Amino acid sequence: MKKVQITLNSVDRVKSFVNSIAEYDSDFDLVSGRYIIDAKSVMGIFSLDLSKDLDLVIHDDSQMDQIIESISPYITQE
Repeated sequence: MKKVQITLNSVDRVKSFVNSIAEYDSDFDLVSGRYIIDAKSVMGIFSLDLSKDLDLVIHDDSQMDQIIESISPYITQE
C-alpha cells in the first residue's frame, strides 16, 4: 500500500485520471478529509472538494512502479 497526493482540479483531469487507473485490477481509494471513495468512480470523485489536493491510496504493491508512472501527471507529493 502506498499513499500519494494528487490534484484533480478539472473535469478533463478527472476523466483522464480515471482512464489511467481503470486499466489496473488494483483497488484505489481517494481520501478527502473524512470521506473515502473509490478512485475509479467518476461520480464519487465529483462528490469531493476538488479545489484541494486529495490523498490517493494504492492497494497494490506488485505493480507499484507502473501505476506511479501512469499517474505521475497528477501527483503533487509522494
